[in-house]
Amino acid sequence: MTDTIKTGGCQCGAVRFRISGKLGRPSICHCRMCQKQFGGFFSALVTAPEEGMEWTRGEPSYFQSSVNIERGFCSNCGTPMTYRHPGGLELAIGTFDDRSDLAPLIQVNYEARLPWVETIFEAPVLKDQDFYARQEAIISFQHPDHDTEVWPAKGVKI
Repeated sequence: MTDTIKTGGCQCGAVRFRISGKLGRPSICHCRMCQKQFGGFFSALVTAPEEGMEWTRGEPSYFQSSVNIERGFCSNCGTPMTYRHPGGLELAIGTFDDRSDLAPLIQVNYEARLPWVETIFEAPVLKDQDFYARQEAIISFQHPDHDTEVWPAKGVKI
């Protein structure tokens, strides 16, 4: 997909990665295990290169979801991060700092999709300006979308 350096990590910043190498095919998977891992309608994943993938801060913890599949997550904040299988490692697209060039190119386990997933973007768009003003007032403790030299081990808290 790309030969540039890509970075990313979990929501709290306890787990960060860096990739120098060509990423594989971005995809979405509709299987029930992916729905449960991500707590969503599907997962969005991209294959990591065999070489050039490094954990730069911490590493994911793993849950063995089936006989040959492990699903990685940050044990501090719970961010779903990886899908490890005998053929390699896939990373959650949402964990990348820059996701703009990772549009999924294929759907996997399409038969297991939720029947309404194809029409969810036809729902009305909320246009309440007060809602958006309230959102801007939220102080986020989320790790920024770039590497940081120092970050609290357990994330920022008040």
